[in-house]
Amino acid sequence: MDQQVIRTLADDDMQAVNQLIYQRLQSDVALVNQLAYYIISGGGKRVRPLLAVLAARAIDYQGDAHIRLATIIEFIHTATLLHDDVVDESALRRGRDTANQLFGNAASGFVGDFLHTRAFQMMVELGNMQVMQLLSDATNLIAEGEVMQLMNCNDPSTTEDNYLQVIYCKTAKLFEAATHCAAILANQPAHIELALRDYGKYLGTAFQLIDDVMDYSSSSQTMGKNVGDDLAEGKPTLPLIHAMRQGTPEQSKRIAQAITERDGMEHLDEILDILTQTKALEYTTSRAEQEAQKAIDALAVLPDSPYKTALQVLADLAVRRQS
Repeated sequence: MDQQVIRTLADDDMQAVNQLIYQRLQSDVALVNQLAYYIISGGGKRVRPLLAVLAARAIDYQGDAHIRLATIIEFIHTATLLHDDVVDESALRRGRDTANQLFGNAASGFVGDFLHTRAFQMMVELGNMQVMQLLSDATNLIAEGEVMQLMNCNDPSTTEDNYLQVIYCKTAKLFEAATHCAAILANQPAHIELALRDYGKYLGTAFQLIDDVMDYSSSSQTMGKNVGDDLAEGKPTLPLIHAMRQGTPEQSKRIAQAITERDGMEHLDEILDILTQTKALEYTTSRAEQEAQKAIDALAVLPDSPYKTALQVLADLAVRRQS
């Protein structure tokens, strides 16, 4: 099974999700419509809503609330992207200008708020208090994760454990919520809930770790953002943390200075050479592969089905992707 087969398997559900996304984007405010449409139609892979619908189908869910759940997940994710790009002053997202580049920081921030609140309106419509609790907790934790990352910026003393906690909060938690909530909608027993929760958590961690690798190993055309963006922003991601830990004192000092002073792009070739010598990208990829395998293992309790296979394959694809 490859990515195209997975997309075909979920096609009916994902068409319904896309239809609901555009339906619920509607606002009486023209700028909200314009900016929200720009970011939503920006070529995203819809990985998180795809996980929600596949998880629901893997446990033989027969209703349609998973379509609304998937839409909520995508709105929360898109809101965080809008806010991220404002904070990071990013110029490129998914291979084109960020919304804040075109519409300004204020409009991008407010439309991010619109998407968050629209997601909460839709949570209420689901009428499931446990799902509301999980999604509201996830949204809150994502916000905390963003603040934690902000605190880590320009701090070369950030440890691997601390960094993994940050990416759990800001990235993996929404993956976890997508698959966990699917189990709740289907009224599954506790061990199935736990399995799908763990699957999302581990997959989300693997996904972010590969993002960290691609920041130093992919072209902007492939990745959809500028190479070295994390370095330019002084973010101590796992490749840099590992390189400082394994490198010579001079190499560690070079990277620490890049993180502290945000001058890494001026020394990009030197830093890429240090990452090569310390095998930092290989190490980070290996950690991602471990997380992906844990995600696959978590699915063992689910009954065999094409949807379960699709979830397993997605975990493998997450660590082999190039964009």
